[in-house]
Amino acid sequence: MNIKLKCVSCGKEYDAFKIRYKCECDGTLDVIHDIEALRKLNLKKVFDERWGTREKPYDSGVWRYKELIFPVENEYIVSKPEGNTNLYDAGRAGRYAGLEHFLLKHEGENPTCSFKDRGMTCGITAARKMGAKLVACASTGNTSASMAAYAASAGMVGVIFIPEGKIAFGKLTQALAYGGKTLQINGDFDDAMDLVQEVCNTLNIYLLNSINPFRIEGQKAIVFEILQQLDWEVPDWFILPGGNLGNNTALSKGLMELLELGIIDKIPRIAVIQASGANPLYKMWKNKAPYERVRNAETIATAIKIGNPVSWEKSMRGISWSGGYVEQVTDQEIMDAKAWVDGAGIGAEPASCATVAGAKKLVEAGVMDPGEKVVGILTGHLLKDPDATVNYHKSNLTDRDIVSNFANAPIQIEPTLDAVREHISSLIQ
Repeated sequence: MNIKLKCVSCGKEYDAFKIRYKCECDGTLDVIHDIEALRKLNLKKVFDERWGTREKPYDSGVWRYKELIFPVENEYIVSKPEGNTNLYDAGRAGRYAGLEHFLLKHEGENPTCSFKDRGMTCGITAARKMGAKLVACASTGNTSASMAAYAASAGMVGVIFIPEGKIAFGKLTQALAYGGKTLQINGDFDDAMDLVQEVCNTLNIYLLNSINPFRIEGQKAIVFEILQQLDWEVPDWFILPGGNLGNNTALSKGLMELLELGIIDKIPRIAVIQASGANPLYKMWKNKAPYERVRNAETIATAIKIGNPVSWEKSMRGISWSGGYVEQVTDQEIMDAKAWVDGAGIGAEPASCATVAGAKKLVEAGVMDPGEKVVGILTGHLLKDPDATVNYHKSNLTDRDIVSNFANAPIQIEPTLDAVREHISSLIQ
């Protein structure tokens, strides 16, 4: 297992199997693989031979790529299995965005219904390898659901720090059901993130937020799997939401490694879309200014309601490398795009739909060409936040100044054939 940890800021290296989340200089860490050794393995052939296997752990859409994720002994691996999610034609949502070739990778089809499972299988496996009994995370919802489930599978106890009253019930339900010890704090996600780091460092608990470099390694499998589904043909763009920024960090790191290994020969552009009420990366990129946290972040898209993302530096590295772009979208734009994603029969939580809202905005601005091949990532399932969906269609989001432009409201009728005929006559040919 020839891997090591390396600081993004100063370049200092550390033993990968001694618990550490940050460098002594406070920089975040990368897992560094031995690329020269990996070149000898013909990994593309290895990955393709594992496609569709029932053999564990390679039936997982993460551990299929084990050599480039985390080359650990199989006995430590905790898998459900995750991944193997569908890549959909965006259909009417693509037409809404103004794109002719728009595919949507639906990470809501993972075991706990979000992309977090890809990082969590790797993070929990690292925890087991390092002998951890307690694991912890701060979460706006999806991370807590995933960690609680994987901790339960591994026989560990998961401690979850959530901002009080600011987590969708679809996500809180999972955390509680899977046995996570859930602590609600008076504060927002960024306060919870500060606290959990202090707790883990002081009380010898293994931290499983995306500051953990092994979480990022698992999330790289999203782009590996997309490219394998495309027969290793690289699209022009990848576009995805930006919250704590681990996902686009992972995507770009995975692409860099595939390019270095010669598995791909083209660099796609990466677009990161933030909610306008939680947009520190956008402000930094747009204004060419130093990084500055956004205090009291606010958006209906709770999964990306993060004002101080821990992976901002690695995220910016990937955007710069790819000649990428950062955009922001309003809650109105998110929920309107969501109506089109849901209406295409795909469905996703609000944060995911920042992807489609952002694509529409970039096409209208001339940044994306309508004829380019674009892959968007949907990060969470429709039922992660059902209240937002129902309230949009019932026009009950006026307190957030959101107009339900594409509402599909339920209609109250009398229990008679005539009443039914009146309301569906336009549907009957």
